[in-house]
Amino acid sequence: MASSSSTTAAERDGGGAGTGAGSGATGGPRRTGSAPGAPPSHAALTTEHGQTRIADGVVAKIAGLSAREIPGVYSMGTGFARRMGQLRSLVPGSNEVDAAAQGVSVEVGERETAVDLDLVTWYGQNIVEVTEAVRNNVIERVEGMTGLRVVEVNINVDDIYVEGQETSEPSQPRVQ
Repeated sequence: MASSSSTTAAERDGGGAGTGAGSGATGGPRRTGSAPGAPPSHAALTTEHGQTRIADGVVAKIAGLSAREIPGVYSMGTGFARRMGQLRSLVPGSNEVDAAAQGVSVEVGERETAVDLDLVTWYGQNIVEVTEAVRNNVIERVEGMTGLRVVEVNINVDDIYVEGQETSEPSQPRVQ
């Protein structure tokens, strides 16, 4: 049996992809997000009183909601995902909470997470400024709410929304 002071490779590198947050951090109990501007406490996930595990879906919802807070973001998800979301909203009893994570995928380790976003911006917006604001807000919110360190936020701008252009179907074929 290994001694309690030994660490695994996953604990040293912050956990592996998709392992679920939890048991790798050490140290005394500290609260995350207790002071504005304070760095998140990664040690708060494991204390002498127990462990806190944060599901991938929770991190995805936080990331999705924080991305939508930024002006210039029209919607989230690839074209197919957005269409499926529209269909899902027509089904009685469908879970609208899951829509918060549309266009978001995450990998959650023991102390770190990585986020991938697919989004649509408004026509006329500076895409670089919008994506940088999204990236900064996602990092701030996820770290502040979970205590996990965000190692990267990858953003794919899937489309640009043009007001008044509700469908992507061509109006008339060029050649008949």
